[in-house]
Amino acid sequence: MTDPISRSLFERASRVIPGGVNSPVRAFRAVGGTPVFVSRAEGAYLYGADGRRYVDYVGSWGPMILGHAHPAVVEAVRDAATRGTSYGAPTELEVRYAEAICALYPSIEMMRAVSSGTEATMSALRAARGFTGRDVVVKFEGCYHGHADFLLVKAGSGAATFGVPDSAGVPAQTVANTATLPFNDVAALRALFAARGKDIAAVIVEPVVGNMGVVPPAPGFLEELVSECAKHGAVSIFDEVMTGCRVARGGMQERVGLRPDMTCLGKVVGGGLPLAAYGGKRAILEKVAPLGPVYQAGTLSGNPIAVSAALAMLEHLDDALYARLEALSARLEAGLVRAIEKRGVAACVQRVGSMLTLFFTRGPVVSWSDAKQSDTKAFARWHGGMLERGFYWPPAQFEAAFVSGAHTEADIDATIAAADAALA
Repeated sequence: MTDPISRSLFERASRVIPGGVNSPVRAFRAVGGTPVFVSRAEGAYLYGADGRRYVDYVGSWGPMILGHAHPAVVEAVRDAATRGTSYGAPTELEVRYAEAICALYPSIEMMRAVSSGTEATMSALRAARGFTGRDVVVKFEGCYHGHADFLLVKAGSGAATFGVPDSAGVPAQTVANTATLPFNDVAALRALFAARGKDIAAVIVEPVVGNMGVVPPAPGFLEELVSECAKHGAVSIFDEVMTGCRVARGGMQERVGLRPDMTCLGKVVGGGLPLAAYGGKRAILEKVAPLGPVYQAGTLSGNPIAVSAALAMLEHLDDALYARLEALSARLEAGLVRAIEKRGVAACVQRVGSMLTLFFTRGPVVSWSDAKQSDTKAFARWHGGMLERGFYWPPAQFEAAFVSGAHTEADIDATIAAADAALA
């Protein structure tokens, strides 16, 4: 059960914050109970308001690839703050950051810093529309690209679905030019391009989906997406807010050897602070103001403290870290699979690099139609069992868990033992 201090804080929060939280998944509505209020974090661990320690597999939803409060990042933040917290003017730090991102991602010839993943995806799609002079954007069921109005679209059930808002407050006409296709469905993608290719400005995709749980791309799917866009003059956009510098230094595009026209980044490349970026081909980015007619701005974009944290984070993303992440994550995956088999539970584990999900369905999960077959009540019971044992797992079936470089083999083995017990 959640500690009494967190319950009291949640009651106070619920009077002044919608649902008591500043982002919906934090409310624990999907798993029941009261959310743990965090007092501090260090390494692989979170500490609740009552001081209880939890082994953390949320990692601030991905950014904490080095673990919490990494000394180099903390020192960079402290040092930057002594020189001022915000200028609203250009800095050398921003130049160094852009150069670092362009070096990591050969597909990015120019980039613009923003403050959130939502800003990055919204701005990238605006630039794509401005570049192509077209209106239609295509996304895939189960892929989340932030809460811009025109991206909050209900998933279809096969053929492309146009213009059905997935949130109150979004006018139907706002999403009239947003098409949704099943993830991993090459035939549906080809059919849409054949029918409306001249209208499509861009196709945006999570190259590994993390927002319906971890769902990797089928062989050839991403290649076909990039190819169809090139064939029809549309802009291919990889939303690597979650996968960027997480599944590899150069993101999923490095793993599959592709160069999309545009890329959206956040989380790890923000160093754990509010910082994100979008970028891509020079010809597209030169349409962005002040060079071109596509307007995008932000007072805190390229904030010196955030950029300093990011630069410190990027310096520590070496081969040894990724080898460690792979070894630890493979160990966790194998242990969870053994526990599932031992208990005879209808479940599967899906992993790419240090992102993984335990789905309570037999799998494999290749699309949203598969993911939504998961037994969310069973997941909620399992999540509660993990929390009671001191393991902080994402509080929703349709989210990715993250391993950090701060986790140890002992942490992983203890997690496997707890997961086995919770499955019982």
